[in-house]
Amino acid sequence: MITNILVVIVGLALGFFLGYYLRKVWGQKKLESAEKQAQEIIAGAQKETEALKKEGALQTRDETLKARATFEKETRAERQELKNIERRLISREENLERKLDLLEKKDAEMAKREKSTIAREQAADEKDKKYNQMLAEAREKLEKLAGITANEAKKILLESMEGEARLEAQKIAKKIEEEAKEGAERNARRIVALATQKYSGDYAAEKMVSVVNLPNEDMKGRIIGREGRNIRALESLTGVDLIIDDTPEAVVLSAHSPIRREVARLSLEKLIQDGRIHPGRIEEVVDKAEKEIEASLVEDGERAAFDLGVHGLHAELIKLLGRLKFRTSYAQNIYQHSMEVAFISGIIAAELGLDTKLARRVGLLHDIGKAVDHEVEGSHAMIGLDLAQKYGEKKDVLEAIRTHHDDEPSTVYGNIVQAADTLSAARPGARREMYEAYIKRLEDLEKIASEFPGVEKCYSIQAGREIRVIVESQKISDEASHSLAKEMARRIEGELTYPGQIKVTVIRENRAVEYAK
Repeated sequence: MITNILVVIVGLALGFFLGYYLRKVWGQKKLESAEKQAQEIIAGAQKETEALKKEGALQTRDETLKARATFEKETRAERQELKNIERRLISREENLERKLDLLEKKDAEMAKREKSTIAREQAADEKDKKYNQMLAEAREKLEKLAGITANEAKKILLESMEGEARLEAQKIAKKIEEEAKEGAERNARRIVALATQKYSGDYAAEKMVSVVNLPNEDMKGRIIGREGRNIRALESLTGVDLIIDDTPEAVVLSAHSPIRREVARLSLEKLIQDGRIHPGRIEEVVDKAEKEIEASLVEDGERAAFDLGVHGLHAELIKLLGRLKFRTSYAQNIYQHSMEVAFISGIIAAELGLDTKLARRVGLLHDIGKAVDHEVEGSHAMIGLDLAQKYGEKKDVLEAIRTHHDDEPSTVYGNIVQAADTLSAARPGARREMYEAYIKRLEDLEKIASEFPGVEKCYSIQAGREIRVIVESQKISDEASHSLAKEMARRIEGELTYPGQIKVTVIRENRAVEYAK
């Protein structure tokens, strides 16, 4: 038993030593193989390194050669450019030298001419002195013979001729004026009667038609289009009748609505200017014109509200104010009329110590119903009341709009607007004018009249619409008074700005006084 154990132990020990020895031999061989491979790799790497060094050296050499060639080429080009510049500079220098020579020659010639001119001027001065001396001697001789000086003789002659010419001119002017008045009175009666007969029809035609001028007659055919398609498209889109008759180079637009007529006029002018006239283009231009008119209505309404200091108006009311610019009543533009009524209402309210802003607001909106009275049934006062109520106006504004045509308005602002409305409608050509400007105009009017010779007194009457001038009868004759009135009227027209017309009346009074003793 013990022997077997020993045998096993010995066997294990032998196996261990044998395995150790075999592993050592195998490891030694593997190490030698690895060293050999490492040496081969190192040798290969050295060969590759040497090859790369050679290749890099060759590449560097090639690049150096290319750079040198490029540098030499650029240097040659720059040298050539420098040579060209040098040649140009030499040429310019030669040209400058030639010009300097020419200038020197011209300077020499100018110096010679200047000397010659100076000599001529000296000779002319000497001749002038001689002539003046001879003229003075001759004048002295004449003055001695006549007994008066030349200036006195000239003055006497001029005064005599001027007086005779003035008198003759005044007589002729008076005669012509009297003849003209006799014929003018007859013609005036005839013209007024004729105008009265034709006023209604002419006014209606003027307010219902617009005329668009054409560049040539061929444009009429283009507006009509093939088989009338262009004119039908324009009439259907704008609601306006186009009248193309024998009137040369003109088209007449007829419609009751001035806004539609304005849209048609603006569209037609744009089409004529553009030159492309066909149904598609017509629709596009009409749409654009409608938008422009809508924008202009808003702009006009905002301008009126801003000028009068009326703030907080609804956008639709502002637009309706703009529409009033295309509305008239008894030949009066409602837009201007509304602004004038608002202005006068503010003045009246200020004099009474009331709210001027509210008065101007009522005056501006009092005829707002006329913007749509052709579209809505009822009186313009009731239509305006509904519109103002719809867009949030105050009770005082509503009452004044409703009652501004009643016999007895229910509020003080209604009375104010009624008075302002009457003033605006009853005063033809009435204008807004500041008090200071009004006084200044009267002063300027009297100042101009008083500056004429022979004027004794002058008075501005009829709110500055007439100036009465009293002249001295000893200095101004009857004929001269007519000339004086005309001269004053012409000077007033040239120097003053005023509404309507100013009547100039010259009064000459001749008094004979004697005393009974």
